[in-house]
Amino acid sequence: MAGTRTAVRIVQGRSEIAAGMKRRLAARDTALVAAGITFYGGIALVPMLLLGLRSTALLLGDTTVVRYGEDIAGLLPGAAGAPDAVRTLFDAGVHIGWIGILVAILPATFYGEGMRRALLVYEPKKENFIGWRGRASSLPVLVVTPLLTIPVLAVGSALSSMTGGVGAGTFRVWLGFVTIWLVLSVPIGWTFRVVAPTSLSWGAVVIGALTTASFVSGFLQGYVLFLAIPIDWSGPFGGLEPVGAAVATVLWLFLLHIIVIVGWVFTLECDRVEAQEAH
Repeated sequence: MAGTRTAVRIVQGRSEIAAGMKRRLAARDTALVAAGITFYGGIALVPMLLLGLRSTALLLGDTTVVRYGEDIAGLLPGAAGAPDAVRTLFDAGVHIGWIGILVAILPATFYGEGMRRALLVYEPKKENFIGWRGRASSLPVLVVTPLLTIPVLAVGSALSSMTGGVGAGTFRVWLGFVTIWLVLSVPIGWTFRVVAPTSLSWGAVVIGALTTASFVSGFLQGYVLFLAIPIDWSGPFGGLEPVGAAVATVLWLFLLHIIVIVGWVFTLECDRVEAQEAH
């Protein structure tokens, strides 16, 4: 019931929310903030994936995870070497040793630091040890990574075995979208509620996280489509295809983080409207 009342208040105050979002975004350089998160994400993303794959392999077995990786690689277009990159990542994650795991933990938490610093821009609050607070609060997400990874791997494997015409293709896109949407809503919700320096109501966080995750999921589907475009990745970089692919990936990460920032601002405004209605 509480969630329903929050949703009703947000719908009723949608004009006020839109105006508030416009004010917050106009007052800050969102592109610069997104670039900052992308920097932290560039450090943290691969270690996070390696830790997630290794912990998942401990539960499901190395062979099963490698097979899932092969199935997911088969779903990706061959441009820019995406399938081979996925296979290499899964192989490295499955075979990473304990020393590698310990070494990867610190850079994996950089994402939490980057997100806390970025979210603080739109709701300023004076605090000490911002970076360490962000890193510590992001650790639980690493712990539950297998619970989030297993559904994605299982659905990805199932999608790779589906064949058929337009109907089957549409269903694959829909199922992939819904799976990524629901899975991503968990870490995004945790980020908005715990990693962020501002304490928001659960109602606003749930609505904000689900909304943001839906756009991020659709954006990731667009990235897969983008990979299928037959363009010369290496043209602007002297024929160095890995460099072109890396730059393209960073660009999409940058755009993805703009979506997350807008989702955070939306969540802040939802919380503000809810608080006003409560009083």
